[in-house]
Amino acid sequence: MYAIIKTGGKQIRVEEGQAIYVEKLDSEVSDVVIFDEVLLVGGDDTKVGTPLVNGATVTAKIEKHGSGKKITVFKYKPKKNYRRKQGHRQPYTKLVVEKINA
Repeated sequence: MYAIIKTGGKQIRVEEGQAIYVEKLDSEVSDVVIFDEVLLVGGDDTKVGTPLVNGATVTAKIEKHGSGKKITVFKYKPKKNYRRKQGHRQPYTKLVVEKINA
């Protein structure tokens, strides 16, 4: 059984027991998070929401918070002596999906 949930402005396909990385959530480690914006529940009996599936939820447990790999943002304009170098690390939350309620 799988589901497609919406979190952090993105749509993610999840299954029970799967570890996923999402945009940082404002909760503590080992808290339980319930996602009620379920767009699709698949498996033996597929349910497609219009836009959401009524009564469907996905329960996940927060495993850790962290920051992604560093990327370099470099801006420049040729022949104008304009250069800006900046680094960025995107924060994330690692979740383990516990249950899909359809």
